Amino acid sequence: MTLSKYVHAMGRGPGRARHLTRDEAQDAMSQILAGTAEPEAVGALLMLMRYRGEIPEELAGFVDALRAHTGPWQGPVPALDWPSYAAGRSRGLPWFLLAAKLVAGAGYSVLFHGWNSHQGVEAAVRLALPHAAIGTGETVDEVSDILIRDGIAYLPLEAISPDGLRVLRLREVFGLRSAINTTLRLFNPAGAETSVQGVFHPPYRGLQTDTCALLNQPRQAVLKGAGGEFERAPAKTIQLLGLRNGAQFDTNLPPLLPEATGRLAEGTQLDTPQALADLWSGAVTDPYAETIVTGTAAAALLTLGAAPDIAAADRLAADLWTRRRSSRAA
Repeated sequence: MTLSKYVHAMGRGPGRARHLTRDEAQDAMSQILAGTAEPEAVGALLMLMRYRGEIPEELAGFVDALRAHTGPWQGPVPALDWPSYAAGRSRGLPWFLLAAKLVAGAGYSVLFHGWNSHQGVEAAVRLALPHAAIGTGETVDEVSDILIRDGIAYLPLEAISPDGLRVLRLREVFGLRSAINTTLRLFNPAGAETSVQGVFHPPYRGLQTDTCALLNQPRQAVLKGAGGEFERAPAKTIQLLGLRNGAQFDTNLPPLLPEATGRLAEGTQLDTPQALADLWSGAVTDPYAETIVTGTAAAALLTLGAAPDIAAADRLAADLWTRRRSSRAA
């Protein structure tokens, strides 16, 4: 087993190089995850793929390999898969965690999975989880128990795929992201019928949707969100792409606030993870932060089919926010 034939296929030069087939990509990623591929060939393959640009067939093959490597999911199947793999410092607090709590409070169980890097304290998802009262565990069994108990849980990538994390952390060697970043957003380890995904670079919206179609994902939605997470900016028109019952859709989510109010209010203590707990409890209020939460929840609820259109989803999310402390997610 070797990656050399795949490196050769992708790197032959103008007019002769080609992309990998789905089966070839699955074989290549299987070798990478198993640790049997030469490290030089792994770097060459992933960087050639980055240079050429991934295609849906390659990403689907990578996901096939990742799922086969991790094996069948043994826990409860959540209603909603919510990947969180954003990196970098270009975002603030992870308000989307509270949006997911609203979704769980509406009776749709949510499984987060992820790993983040290069994030400051205010953006660090794992530091924020306790303040959002979202449980996590060190094993799949622990996370499954939390999901059953609370209807929402966070699954660390290292708990489900330490080899996937090893490949992801090659970014520290390359200095660049690779196709594993997109693969993990598409992973959906528990096989949820609905998945929401964020991207930082807009072209990946269509790429991820096309890949989900190849993976027979029934319902999926992707948007360009803050720092690459699934989080709706409330003062902008946001393009939402995805799948409904396997059919592709493309719609615009209207702004919920005037652009002039598109920031957190000055003087409020909303710059540490504790702000998530304070906003949820009502100890602090901020219209912009609250609208990030409800707007993001509405986009997820629309994807789940809980509302017929975005206007109805926005109303549902706003009502869930009003009733949140007496809801299941409280």
